Amino acid sequence: MLNMSILVTVCYPLHLALALFRNSSLAGDIKNLAVCVTCIACSLKFVIYTRKLRIVRAIEQTFAALDARVQSELERKYYFTTMRRSVRNILYLFLCLYAAVGVTAELAFLLREERSLLYPARFPFDWRASKRNFFAANIYQIVGIFYQLLQNFVDDSFPPITSCLLAGHIKLLGMRIARIGYDAADVEEHEKELVQCIKDQKNLYRLFDLLQEVISLPMLIQFTVTAFNICVAMIVLLFYIDTPLERLYYLTYFLAMPLQIFPICYYGSSLQQLFGQLQYEVFRCNWPDQTRRFKREMILFTERALKETTAMAGGMIRIHLDTFFSTLKGAYSLFAVIMKAK
Repeated sequence: MLNMSILVTVCYPLHLALALFRNSSLAGDIKNLAVCVTCIACSLKFVIYTRKLRIVRAIEQTFAALDARVQSELERKYYFTTMRRSVRNILYLFLCLYAAVGVTAELAFLLREERSLLYPARFPFDWRASKRNFFAANIYQIVGIFYQLLQNFVDDSFPPITSCLLAGHIKLLGMRIARIGYDAADVEEHEKELVQCIKDQKNLYRLFDLLQEVISLPMLIQFTVTAFNICVAMIVLLFYIDTPLERLYYLTYFLAMPLQIFPICYYGSSLQQLFGQLQYEVFRCNWPDQTRRFKREMILFTERALKETTAMAGGMIRIHLDTFFSTLKGAYSLFAVIMKAK
């Protein structure tokens, strides 16, 4: 398995990069450039995530501590229905995107009239010399691209899924703290519950910081590559398409690129909003009837809720819906510059 990972993660982008700008046509160069940049980005993100596995395990442990706090019937209903449905929808979205891109790429390749590779690339042997070499080259490219799609699926789905779960636990904390003081428990029990909510709040901020440390650099790579690939897909669609199936492939590719980053941008905005709402949720509890100590702890909770919580990609770009639209604008601006230069 390790050898397979090295063979695809390192060698697959390399065999594409060796053919950069060395193809017989400009269309081949552009197609090679698009898939080469995507594969290099995929390999870089995969390596970054593997080096952050220790932090990922800490994220899992923190989620486990927060999951154990889901006790009331209302919280369980939200946890097992709304949060589970949101995570499932994210997985379905990425599965549909990758399946659509993979299937259309294979169809466009299989139905070509002339003998060619799936993507323009260079091999240590002449793949045109014999059928054996031709099949060996294409099997490597087909197996490799599906392995890269699998890696990219894990890389791209991890940030939105963890952000979705974090957003759900923030809502659960708001529900939990808002009901304090409305049951038959005594004031001491209410104080203990508020202290537990403060610990939950600390875990949420710790989880946010851990998640930020893991996804910051991969998301910077993702935003950059997405803008570039949207631009390239537009150029290929308008000027270098030979067959209807290739047009379908690049149209699917063009639509898939922005949809890859939309979920994380959406949940990046949601996290910022939900963390800001915690300072208001605490005042929905029955605080006027509580002790002075309870009110002091409540002030501590409110002050911590004022902390700035904006997720950043590479410490430079906000992970926010504004960035989603800025990425689309950046892709179009790059396309306009290229067209003007042409």
